[in-house]
Amino acid sequence: MPTFCAPDGIRLAYRESGEGEPLLCLPGGPTDARYLGDLGGLSAHRRLILLDPRGTGGSAVPEDTSSYRSDRQVEDVEALRAHLGLPLIDLLAHSAGTNTAMQYAARYPQRLRRLVLVGPSTRAVGITVTGATRRETAGRRAHEPWFPAAFAALEALTAGTPGPGDVEAVTPFFYGRWDAAARAHHALGRPANSEAVALFGADGAFTPAATRAALADLRSPVLLLTGEFDLNSPPAAIHEVAALFPAATLAVQPSASHYPWLDAPAAFTTTIAAFLGAKAEGKQSPAPSEREAKVGR
Repeated sequence: MPTFCAPDGIRLAYRESGEGEPLLCLPGGPTDARYLGDLGGLSAHRRLILLDPRGTGGSAVPEDTSSYRSDRQVEDVEALRAHLGLPLIDLLAHSAGTNTAMQYAARYPQRLRRLVLVGPSTRAVGITVTGATRRETAGRRAHEPWFPAAFAALEALTAGTPGPGDVEAVTPFFYGRWDAAARAHHALGRPANSEAVALFGADGAFTPAATRAALADLRSPVLLLTGEFDLNSPPAAIHEVAALFPAATLAVQPSASHYPWLDAPAAFTTTIAAFLGAKAEGKQSPAPSEREAKVGR
């Protein structure tokens, strides 16, 4: 795996997939970027540069554990940009990684061409996803055979009284289909560095008021894509996040959850590639779907 030097001197690794114009990709977790795969075939349109965050995958474990904080990892993204020699970047992030991406956009707007936030987290901008919103989103899947046990676990988690197996029991909600492929993907994406996870959002990692103020002046186009059934990033909450940007498009992928590139690869890739300006050979970019809307401030 290729590596580069972070500002504090440790070596960070990244994975490459596909050819063409680079697209820097930040995973959630924090965990290594393996679970992103080729993002449902997006590597057919862009050269994906998938960063393993510090302490995960091929990246070194830092001595200074405070550097696991999301705001500190912004400088790792900037160091990767400089290492690749790119004056401007297109940046895609998933889940927890979107916190770092939004903070990057706030700190380095002059370096950002386009921003894609997939299954966005809301922590960096201080928007709360309520238990009621999660339960309402979950309730739309009451017909699924696994629903009773998963919903009982969700109720316990939102009430703050989880049992020992409840975190695992809600996993089916995060996939549009809870099948063998989803189970294999879930096993692949489990974070291996619990300290990196615990300290990612430590005190001082997020300054929502300052981040929101900076994003209000961001001129780069932003795409926020979430799944119709995503408990982590319910469409109603992500609409609030989209409203923070002057030039945002919100796309809600039907029948998808937190990993939309796995649930419906073609739909996911079509939406992202169209936003980034990459067109499949011989095909025109599609018009926005009924579930996709421009969001302005």
